Amino acid sequence: MPTSGSGSRPPTIADVARVAGVSRTTVSHALNGLGKVDPRTRERIKQVAAELGYRPNLRAQRLRRGQAKAIALASSMPFAVAGGPSRLGFYMEVAAAAAESALLHGYALVLVPPVQSGSALYSVDIDGAIVVEPDADDVAAAQLRERGLPYVTLGRPVSPGDDAPYVDLRGGRVAELLLTHLHEQGAQRPALIIGSGSRHSSVDALAAYERVAEERGWTPVVARAPESGGEQAGYERCAALLAEHPEVDAVCALVDAFAVGAVRAIRDSGRTVPDDVMVVTRYDGLRARTCEPPLTAVDLHLDRAASDAVELLLGRLRGDTATPAVAVPPEPRVVARASSAREPRTV
Repeated sequence: MPTSGSGSRPPTIADVARVAGVSRTTVSHALNGLGKVDPRTRERIKQVAAELGYRPNLRAQRLRRGQAKAIALASSMPFAVAGGPSRLGFYMEVAAAAAESALLHGYALVLVPPVQSGSALYSVDIDGAIVVEPDADDVAAAQLRERGLPYVTLGRPVSPGDDAPYVDLRGGRVAELLLTHLHEQGAQRPALIIGSGSRHSSVDALAAYERVAEERGWTPVVARAPESGGEQAGYERCAALLAEHPEVDAVCALVDAFAVGAVRAIRDSGRTVPDDVMVVTRYDGLRARTCEPPLTAVDLHLDRAASDAVELLLGRLRGDTATPAVAVPPEPRVVARASSAREPRTV
């Protein structure tokens, strides 16, 4: 096996060039997929590099190319709803899948804490970002635009004029599936609890709820809760809703933190879940599975959605005009659990 002949020091590109009998430029082009290198020469260089144990200097490559080889995952969504006390919620599930996908393409994923204000996205060296479910006039998206960095969004952007590529999380379709499930379980007076902002999941769910309510003859009952309030906000809004509308027999709380709070409010009102009031939520995560009773939720195929977002962003970074502007993951699927498992009531 060839050796670098340099003792314990790591082999360099010059060692690879000497053993392969080519120039250092040819080695650089061969290992980085650049230039016009004969395929047989390219393979020989790769084999020599592997035998020598050569590892490229990634920092030097980044400096030469003017790239950070890093992308960020950012959102203005507070951890009270995006992660919760365990930090193992929606945001972290997206982060895990996005990090794996990015690494396959040679990029690192930088996880940015919830961007509310300040300069969170000005202080990180990145090539672009994925913004998770941006709100109207989203702070994270605004900071990226000010830096002139490309970004894509996970969930449809709602700010006027924001034409960023996005992964469609199908907020309206998700709400329709949950409402159809409640109807099939016998709900006749379902209420909707959504965030007080304008994220696509709230905007699209409200439109779907109003449409389905009109079709089925339901009287719309809608409550909004501040995202920053987390479970307590869901509890308070649901308690007020039940006091004002005691006829409500189901609650569709799109944010899982709100749904957990709603379950507590229903119990404190002297009712039971699901016999008196059913509860469903959007995200099939840790909160939904560990709630008592476990919450009916929706499989959003977040692993696929996160991977699609990475692909959209890298396409923008490459300047690939063939990359689509919208990616659509597989059809969302209701995961029925005990919070809505009751036999349909006869009218």
